[in-house]
Amino acid sequence: MKQKELAALSAAECQTRLLELLEEQFRLRMQHGTNQLANTARLRGVRRDIARMRTEIGKKAKVSR
Repeated sequence: MKQKELAALSAAECQTRLLELLEEQFRLRMQHGTNQLANTARLRGVRRDIARMRTEIGKKAKVSR
């Protein structure tokens, strides 16, 4: 997800998307552990998307204070 797309989301949408990403990361880790994951690069991408989302949530919380 691009930074411009993240900036357009509301704080509630960011929280929802973060939960979805964390669930996806869990599923990918389970698949990787059982050698069923074909695209291992997706793990890295999801981890980075989670970091971007948490950064954006922090920015939105800082602005609302």
